[in-house]
Amino acid sequence: MDIDFVNLTIENLVNEHLCCIIRSKKPHPGIDAKKQWLSERLKEGYVFRKLNAKATVFIEYAPLETAWVPITGDNYYYLYCLWATGSHKGKGYGKLLMEYCLADAKEKGKSGVCMLGAKKQKSFLSDQSFAKKFGFEVVDTTDNGYELLALSFDGTTPKFAQNAKKEEIESQELTIYYDIQCPFVYQNMETIKQYCETNDVPVSFIHVDTLQKAKELPCVFNNWGVFYKGSFETVNLLDIPYLKRILKK
Repeated sequence: MDIDFVNLTIENLVNEHLCCIIRSKKPHPGIDAKKQWLSERLKEGYVFRKLNAKATVFIEYAPLETAWVPITGDNYYYLYCLWATGSHKGKGYGKLLMEYCLADAKEKGKSGVCMLGAKKQKSFLSDQSFAKKFGFEVVDTTDNGYELLALSFDGTTPKFAQNAKKEEIESQELTIYYDIQCPFVYQNMETIKQYCETNDVPVSFIHVDTLQKAKELPCVFNNWGVFYKGSFETVNLLDIPYLKRILKK
C-alpha cells in the first residue's frame, strides 16, 4: 500500500492545509497565526508531517532545545502532537507517523524522543498508551499527575525544568498562559473572554511569545496552561462546563 504523506516546508506552507482545522478558502485567525509561527520553527528543525488528504492525520515534533516547553534534556526530539482521527482512525497511520519520527531521530543521531503525558489521559495530549507500545516510559512526574514520557536510545533521559514543577503563581485570578502553536487557541480564548466578561470574572491571558518564556514557565505546557487562585489547573483547552468547575474551587 503506497501511502502519500507530505512534510510542511517554507515553500509549501502557504498552500497546504493544517490538519487540526481544515479550511479551504475561508480565513481563520488560528490557522494564520500557526502558519506564521511555523514559518519560524521550520528553520529550527521543526517537523510537521501529515497525510496528503483532507484528514486529521499528522505528527508534529521538534528538537527539544528549541521546543516551546519547560523540559530540559540533551539531543532529544519533543513530540507535540500525534493524531489520526475520524474515518482515518485505526488504519495504521499513527503507527507510520510514529515510526517516521523514531527513524528520523535515529538517523539524526538523537538520544531519544519525549512527550508530555499524564497519569490520567488528557484529551488534548497525544495517546500515551499508544506511545508506550513503542517503548516510551515515564521518566519524570509532577505533583499534580503530569508525566514526561521518553523513549531513550542511549540511556539518557530528559526531565521537567525545575520551574515547571512550581505549579503556583502569585496572581489569584484566572490566568492562562498560551502560545499560538495550536489553531484552536484563538477560538478558545474568545469563548473564555466572552464568558468572563458576561459573568464579571477577572481573567489574564499571558502570551508565551518566545522560547525563553516557554522554557521558564511555572507549569507543564504543550501550548496552554491554566491557573486559578494561584494554583495550576490544566493544559487542556477549556469548554464552559470545565471553566465553571475550575471557578467553583
